[in-house]
Amino acid sequence: MIHLPSLEALSDAPLARKPGDTQFSTLEVDASWALDMSAKDTIKFDPSVVGNLDDDADVAGSTTSSLRESTASITSSIYEYRTLHGRSYQASNTTEYWFPTDDRHVSGNDVAHAYLTMLMKNKLHLAPVENPKKILDVGTGSGIWAIDIADQYPDAEVIGTDISSVQPKWIPANCSFQIDDAQLDWTFRKDFDFIYIRNLIGGIGDWAKLYRQTFAHLKPGGWIESVEIDIETLSENPRVQNDQNHVFKRWCQLFWVAGDKAGRTFRIARDGTMQKLIEEAGFTDLHHLRWKVPIGGWAQDPLLKQVGLYNGLYIDQSLDGFALFPLAQILGWTFEEVETLVADMRKAIADPKSLPLFTWNVVYARKPE
Repeated sequence: MIHLPSLEALSDAPLARKPGDTQFSTLEVDASWALDMSAKDTIKFDPSVVGNLDDDADVAGSTTSSLRESTASITSSIYEYRTLHGRSYQASNTTEYWFPTDDRHVSGNDVAHAYLTMLMKNKLHLAPVENPKKILDVGTGSGIWAIDIADQYPDAEVIGTDISSVQPKWIPANCSFQIDDAQLDWTFRKDFDFIYIRNLIGGIGDWAKLYRQTFAHLKPGGWIESVEIDIETLSENPRVQNDQNHVFKRWCQLFWVAGDKAGRTFRIARDGTMQKLIEEAGFTDLHHLRWKVPIGGWAQDPLLKQVGLYNGLYIDQSLDGFALFPLAQILGWTFEEVETLVADMRKAIADPKSLPLFTWNVVYARKPE
């Protein structure tokens, strides 16, 4: 069973917490079959939410639009940030990252962590790691995965790295965070048992180098696990999915163009690219899993409905922050143009007949003995 936070708790504050504390205590959902889902399977919709899919006049209630956005304030920092229309973005020697680094996005990152853990049978990783002594979390973000994995393996040393200092101060004794750019040459000792990489889409210029460095810094027999989203918004409604002019299509195409222009692809989770580069780095025993994740509470299945509600909250909090840097800073759009596109995207996602979803990809593999 997995414990998830209430929607009220998620909307009111970031989910950073002290070791041993939990805000995942208000709802229990059986996630025992989650890993058996296939991205090829169609997700059945809930008629009480969607209504009659073939009748545009038959509109049931929308769950996504009712979710309240976080109002957490942005804290000051001595580190270098860029601020665009009220949203903070982190800069480093090699990266101006497209994700915001303010409390609103950090809170959303923790919501995504909750529903991904739920999809993974309440596991923090899928790689068959046994009694690890040293773990590296590359691009740790809010630090929530590193904190949880440190709690799970109290005898392991856990290091989380990021270009942004947004991690909490209250952490397990065996966990530490470092300001470090994963795109530079790594200076760690080459003795990790497990290296975890998640949600670095749009932030890496050379994924092949990232995977090669991961390979080099693992012990023989050590494991990599890489988790990334395909940024294309899909739909289980054929009318939406087949509409080449729909905002879902325009949105992902703009991100692809921005990533290509900046030299930091948004296509890493497409066309088998993750698997290919990980295998080319020297890894064996490669496994790939791919899940459909609804946006909003339109799914009929109770687990997917709850996952979709949390994903809907995450997306609702994050859309403007996602779009601002790639479109305004890279593609040169005006703030008003970005606002218009975000409004169109938000409206489409909030429409329960859109049946929107993302796909998440997990690849794990082993360094040969």
